[in-house]
Amino acid sequence: MNCIIIDDEALARSIIRNHCDKTADVEVVAQFENAISAIKYLNQNEVDLIFLDIHMPDFTGFDFIQTLKNPPRIVLTSSDRNFAIEAFEYECIVDYLVKPVALPRFLKAVQKAQQFVASTEPIQDTSVQSQPQQETENDLYINIDRRLIKLNFDSILIIEAKGDYILIKTEGKNYTVHSTLKKIEEKLPESKFLKIHRSYVINYHKIIDIEDNSVLIAKDVIPISRSNRPILMKRLNLL
Repeated sequence: MNCIIIDDEALARSIIRNHCDKTADVEVVAQFENAISAIKYLNQNEVDLIFLDIHMPDFTGFDFIQTLKNPPRIVLTSSDRNFAIEAFEYECIVDYLVKPVALPRFLKAVQKAQQFVASTEPIQDTSVQSQPQQETENDLYINIDRRLIKLNFDSILIIEAKGDYILIKTEGKNYTVHSTLKKIEEKLPESKFLKIHRSYVINYHKIIDIEDNSVLIAKDVIPISRSNRPILMKRLNLL
């Protein structure tokens, strides 16, 4: 059973790691001191189990769980007993360990996790804090200074390529994100967004005016490439 450890305290990570090393059929494949790094890892890798600290700077364990579309089994760790009831509102959470974690109690948690992992029944997170599927499909999370910020698709006006970064302009604020235009384009719904130039993706529902080879969105004039203009015209509800 592959697992990762997420905890901002080095000592806490070391204790869990030592317990894992003493447990049969449990392999630690990665450790993280913050949730953001773990999310990046999970976007590329699958694990069976996560040992997750609740209290972390900027991004709590519960915040982390809500970013996962298909969460693996999770064992929460915390020095605070007061979150136990809230924790078990999440079906993906199989146990709750209070620090410092003793080995006998740790082994019981692992046994629970192994039983769940062996089950072929898919996880359906029924937490009251989980976002409904419809809402999740309307949102995009961006990484800003090790924080995940949720943007509603309808609030995004323009996305501009800036070398190794992209500039996301919204109705309220602009964000610079380390990413590529191609990568974010893959996450945007075609029903709202279109790449109209090699450096621009726009929310075409926000177009105010089209003139020659440019569009006006808010106060920005965005160029349209010759090859993308016919595609844009097909998307618009022309009279």
